[in-house]
Amino acid sequence: MNATMVMDTAKHYPVLLNELISIISPQHGGTFIDCTFGQGGYTKKILSFQNTQVIALDRDIESKKIADKILKNYQGRFSFKNKKFSQLNDLKIKEENIKAIIFDLGYSYGQIKDPKKGLSFNSTGELNMQMGLNNFSAKDVINKLDVKELEKIFKFFGEEKEAKKIALKIIKERKIGKIDTEKLVELVERTKKKKNFKTHSSTKVFQALRIFVNKEITELIYGLIAATKVLKKDGVLAVVTFHSLEDKIVKYYFKSLSENKSVSRYFPKIDQPETLFKLVEKKPKMATKKELEENLSSRTAKLRYAIKKNDFYNFKTDIFEKFEHLIEIENLDHKL
Repeated sequence: MNATMVMDTAKHYPVLLNELISIISPQHGGTFIDCTFGQGGYTKKILSFQNTQVIALDRDIESKKIADKILKNYQGRFSFKNKKFSQLNDLKIKEENIKAIIFDLGYSYGQIKDPKKGLSFNSTGELNMQMGLNNFSAKDVINKLDVKELEKIFKFFGEEKEAKKIALKIIKERKIGKIDTEKLVELVERTKKKKNFKTHSSTKVFQALRIFVNKEITELIYGLIAATKVLKKDGVLAVVTFHSLEDKIVKYYFKSLSENKSVSRYFPKIDQPETLFKLVEKKPKMATKKELEENLSSRTAKLRYAIKKNDFYNFKTDIFEKFEHLIEIENLDHKL
């Protein structure tokens, strides 16, 4: 999960950039945390405003090459850490007045096209999908987990309707020989009866594997909680998602901490705890027609944000219980 951009012949475009800038207001200065640095699109835009500082994180070590170039131009205003955003608390930055924390949960053009990462169904060679700081690869998943475990991954992380058939086919094929990227694509193509000409047959399977390999559900939940603790009053937490699973988690997290639970009028009135977030807009911001024309990958992007109302850090959230079934699937990694 790293900053999503697409490339034309000259440069990269961060998704929903104008919308994000209007929310976090870097023109007034301040310190910002870019939790998914990627190729630095958001960071560079924020630093173009005077009196701004950016602390950037990314689990992909390749991002450090871009970060080093930015550091030369913005000495004293920019720092980069090769960390997952769930490790945000490790930076020990509670004392700083952070104006906004940003997450972009997509993949950059460079990452998708990197043959070593093997994130795309257009890749060749060995299955990988590791974004950095991983303990296992997609090759391990395909070759070591059983049929029910693979089915769960494809069904819940990829929302793949033919998850069981695909899982059964993988088990059968891996007894015969090695399953690499091309073989997996061909296998899925043969297994799926209904063809969707709008999306590639392997899209959902590859999405599911990327989520599982990088533990994106657990990472997102811990990242949101860590960011909330780092933010102080009036700080903004902004998240760009690209598929329904991510958006459900972010939407629930913001809503659950910005609204008191409804109580039946027939029950005695009880004191409700003070809410943590203020939601200015309940609906997400999405790409304009102009951006869609310039940047097709922005079509599924949704930007949600919340403003922290109070400075307290010890808050309760039931997000782990709400998405327990997904976390349990990610915990299958102990078998690898």
